[in-house]
Amino acid sequence: MSTITVTLPDDLLKNSARYARSLRLSRAAYIRQSLERMNCETERHLRADRLTQASRKVRGESLRVNAEFDAIETDPHA
Repeated sequence: MSTITVTLPDDLLKNSARYARSLRLSRAAYIRQSLERMNCETERHLRADRLTQASRKVRGESLRVNAEFDAIETDPHA
């Protein structure tokens, strides 16, 4: 495990210590879990963005294929 030094605003550090105590965690464990949660949230957002971009790339083709299926379903001679 690596060690880092971080400068935090006093209020953020004070609140973090208070919340850590209320959860019966060390301040380091509280901060570690907070970073893990933020990393998971960021990864979810990045994945959603990638899916949105991929969806936009294939949207035109999907609309064309759907139109073909619609034409087949509504054409009595198909």
